[in-house]
Amino acid sequence: MANDHNTENTEKLDYKKILPVFIIILIDLLGLTIIIPLLPLYAVSFGTSPAVIGLLGAAYPAMQFIGSPILGRLSDRYGRKPILLISQLGTFIGFIILGSANALWMLFLSRLLDGISGANIATAQAVISDSTSEKTRTQGLGLVGAAFGIGFIIGPVIAFVSLAASQNNFHVPAFVAAGFSLASILATTFLLKETRTPKENGGKKRIEISLNSMMRALKSPVTGFLLVLIFIFQLAFSSFQQLLSLFTLNRLGLDARGNSILFVFIGIIIVMVQGYFIGRWSRKFGDRWLIRVGLLVLAAGLLLTGLTPTRPVPWYSRAELQQELSGESGTRNLPSETPPTQNINVSLPEETNKSLLGFAWLLVAMIPAAIGGGVMQPAINSLLTRSVQPDEIGGILGVSASMLSGANAFAPVIGGALFQTLGPGYPYLISGLVIIIAWLFVKKEFRSSTTSF
Repeated sequence: MANDHNTENTEKLDYKKILPVFIIILIDLLGLTIIIPLLPLYAVSFGTSPAVIGLLGAAYPAMQFIGSPILGRLSDRYGRKPILLISQLGTFIGFIILGSANALWMLFLSRLLDGISGANIATAQAVISDSTSEKTRTQGLGLVGAAFGIGFIIGPVIAFVSLAASQNNFHVPAFVAAGFSLASILATTFLLKETRTPKENGGKKRIEISLNSMMRALKSPVTGFLLVLIFIFQLAFSSFQQLLSLFTLNRLGLDARGNSILFVFIGIIIVMVQGYFIGRWSRKFGDRWLIRVGLLVLAAGLLLTGLTPTRPVPWYSRAELQQELSGESGTRNLPSETPPTQNINVSLPEETNKSLLGFAWLLVAMIPAAIGGGVMQPAINSLLTRSVQPDEIGGILGVSASMLSGANAFAPVIGGALFQTLGPGYPYLISGLVIIIAWLFVKKEFRSSTTSF
């Protein structure tokens, strides 16, 4: 490991090659992160239930799970640039459908289309792999994480501004996201150079992510344990993220703009953790320590979130929020909806006991939740790469990505059902308990394992 690190320092990353890809990924992610904070509230405005909102949240990662390996294979055969452009066009059309939605099925269609097109991140990562050497590849792929972090800070801010300027018209942020998607298409067309041409692909060998390869990895004692662990972690953390807007709606009376602020807060913490602190912590304490502590910190954040007291913020108005979500008084304009007929299926807090207590409590809970969520995935993937042979690293990380996408698909379905049947706090309380149980297994496994991963 030390030799690899020293060797890596002797060769610099060619930023001229990587910068266009970074810009394209960032612009793509801005479109996505504009939508994330308001999508649950957009769905609520159609009168749907938390369980159905969970299904809506699952549509995107489920299609990502399918789309990533398909687009990767197609880009191997036909080149990176045409596949990236086709997938970006699908994302653009998905945002246009979202902005034009006048029925719930259109939201689902938008997310399904955007999900399978959103797998273009995998193709962009392939471009980075083509443009780097073994010595600079990790550094190059690390820029993808940086783009995600920046996107999750800036995107919600754009959502906040567009909602404020449009008087909470949910269509406007969707069209703004479409604008960013169009910009990414133009950037790919004029900035990106093809890194893999069809003539390079004469061999029959294909990089693939299949059910068989996943099952083989899961059957291995070390990699199987780590893959199950990353699935469980992501199941809890994804539920935390995707249901947060509904939870704050119920406990604090926060609208889409208020939730955008929370997502910015979470994004800043994660960028700080992944961009600076995790490297120092990993070098000083090791990845096993990071995983053990990360699980405990994440569990604390989830439990604290679930226990957030019902204290609406001082500026909360139940009538105004009902109008915003139901479309009354012109605050939300949906085509072909005169008068609005939808009903809100998420209970709003009463206007008594207004204070900043609940909001402050949640901000405190966000800190351990975001820190735990920020360290877990890099630490587990680091151990995964050390648990296999060098020529198997790409494959095992592909299986890890599939586990993450699968967890992202299941999380809102399970969380939405718990939200609706047991209550808004239960998805977080149960997730916290599951993480504690996972911590006990990790403690036992790490103590008994003789493997040097």
